[in-house]
Amino acid sequence: MSVDEGLVKELAGKYRYLKYMIKRYLEMFGKEETVQFLEANEQRLMPTLRCNTLRIDEEDFVNLFTKKGFILEKIPRIAYGYRVFKIPFPLGATNEYLLGFYFLQSEASMIPVQVLDPKPGEIVIDLAAAPGAKTTQIAQFMKNKGVIIGIDINRKRTKSLRSNLSRCGVYNALIIRMDGRQISGLGIQADKVLLDAPCTGEGLIPRDPTRKTSRELKDILYVSELQKSLIDAAVACLKPGGSLVYSTCAIAPEENEFVIDHALKNEDIHVRKMDFNGGSPAFSDVIFETTLHPSIKEARRLYPHKDGTEGFFICKLQKDS
Repeated sequence: MSVDEGLVKELAGKYRYLKYMIKRYLEMFGKEETVQFLEANEQRLMPTLRCNTLRIDEEDFVNLFTKKGFILEKIPRIAYGYRVFKIPFPLGATNEYLLGFYFLQSEASMIPVQVLDPKPGEIVIDLAAAPGAKTTQIAQFMKNKGVIIGIDINRKRTKSLRSNLSRCGVYNALIIRMDGRQISGLGIQADKVLLDAPCTGEGLIPRDPTRKTSRELKDILYVSELQKSLIDAAVACLKPGGSLVYSTCAIAPEENEFVIDHALKNEDIHVRKMDFNGGSPAFSDVIFETTLHPSIKEARRLYPHKDGTEGFFICKLQKDS
């Protein structure tokens, strides 16, 4: 697709992005939607949280916070998720937060675990677990029954994971600090795997404007190869018939659709339609001169200008029986 270089320079200057990013957005979305996307990235996202029913009944939590002066609104289609419209004092500085009654978690990031739908008694691997938002959410869905194996390579982030599991009352999780690409060496076969993959974080620009200039294309390509290695490891440790949810807070197809397309070259895995029907269909034809598997259309993308969330990608896969 031919892109107007003058428009690239104009938008990059106005919104303070690296030019290569604007060029790619124009190729992905066209001019009108690119401007909508850039404008939405300038807007503050609504604070959201997840009530942790391992520590408190959901109705009791809502009543408690309402009495304290908070105004909450249930997020449609997301279990235990709330938008916070009035905040009389910082959400991270309450006794209830320290007691694990809730987790500060973005709306989009609550969706992958809901799509995975972990059940009590299952073996679930969280392949990039720290700092623990989704790990604690998995435990909540499992009602602390079954086993969660939380994997992360980063020592500092693993400490945060351990702290959050303790704060939220999770006691069915085993934490292993290791490179997730090596997990097959443990010989574990899981019912379900969550791979909320390390990514460049391009979807987080509404929360972190420094991302407009902090990554080059080479960084996207580097992390894409890491993600492909991780999803290969995830597929290998999945039981026949088991489910895998892949997600990122990235915009680049190289970190999303290209990774799924790579995984589908494994004949034992296929894309499943998700219960979640929000967001927009993923790219599933040709993007950046790469032809994608048509089934990838079942994956979903969320955007600030369409969904009022950070940029996010979610895909559910199933291993053949």
